[in-house]
Amino acid sequence: MSPRLIVFDIDGTLVDSQAQIHAAMTRAFEAHGLPVLPRETVLSIVGLSLPDAIARLVSDPDVALHAALARSYREAFFAMRAQQTAPLYPGARDALERLAGRDDLVLGVATGKSRRGLDHVLAAHGLAGLFRTTQVADDHPSKPHPAMLRAALAETGIDPADAVMIGDTSYDMEMGRAAGTRRLGVAWGYHAPAALAEAGADRVIDGFAALGPALEALWEAA
Repeated sequence: MSPRLIVFDIDGTLVDSQAQIHAAMTRAFEAHGLPVLPRETVLSIVGLSLPDAIARLVSDPDVALHAALARSYREAFFAMRAQQTAPLYPGARDALERLAGRDDLVLGVATGKSRRGLDHVLAAHGLAGLFRTTQVADDHPSKPHPAMLRAALAETGIDPADAVMIGDTSYDMEMGRAAGTRRLGVAWGYHAPAALAEAGADRVIDGFAALGPALEALWEAA
């Protein structure tokens, strides 16, 4: 049997970073005299690359303002991250280690984080050795453009039909659909299960205990 590729999103899927993301965006908006946005509004853009996220959150088209907000956000986020690393969701580590231990599976990452941000998360949680391919916002257009998944497929030599994208947002599901992979949504992240289904999720799970059976069901349905 040819190997299968499982690609994970990071924020909202493996790592519970919502408190840091919202706090950093709040500090950025305050620093530039802008009204603070509701938590749900900020979390709705998680998964996009930072420039795209800022553009969606700010009605003012001023490119210089967008760039300044992005810098302020990064500064605030890095400062908070230096104090405390966002935790993994319950069950994430065990699930990753089980999957990585199988000879028939290859693990990857596709995230709106920068390379610096992803490297920090993987190092902080001791996960770096589990992923054969890691795709970040520095190198690709923002989700839901399929460039990240296409690069992961090319790097591993795996066919889209033998790959699945796992994420918590409609951007992840739309990216997977555009790349021709299967899509598995997780209900504990930043977009509602109904939004994931509407965006193309083949299945939505409510905990990491359901991950293995859901993956097997996806392969059987192929």
